[in-house]
Amino acid sequence: QVQLVESGGGLVQAGGSLRLSCAASGRTFISYVMGWFRQAPGKEREFVAAISRSGGATYYADSVKGRFTISRDNAKNAVYLQMNSLKSEDTAVYYCAAGVSGNPYSGASYNNWGQGTQVTVSS
Repeated sequence: QVQLVESGGGLVQAGGSLRLSCAASGRTFISYVMGWFRQAPGKEREFVAAISRSGGATYYADSVKGRFTISRDNAKNAVYLQMNSLKSEDTAVYYCAAGVSGNPYSGASYNNWGQGTQVTVSS
């Protein structure tokens, strides 16, 4: 098990940037594939981005490709989501997740979730 705590959310104007952070507890952080998901009001949770254990492979939803960048620092037990050119449709609660196997695009592959951080983009 790993405990995850997100931070960095807030209110930003369209076109602006935010950087989300996710701090993980435990000594086995490098064992986990890390992902970011989001859920907007009235909508289902959706995949945003994921990163492999070493950081050598990254995965993105088409809706954020070219605007968002996921990265990780295994020495600091942290994963980040740099979000640029934000749009109103990016407004959601963003969740950090950790998993050990399976499809990195699927929420079912992750068994550890943070509490979420709110991102609101005003137009």
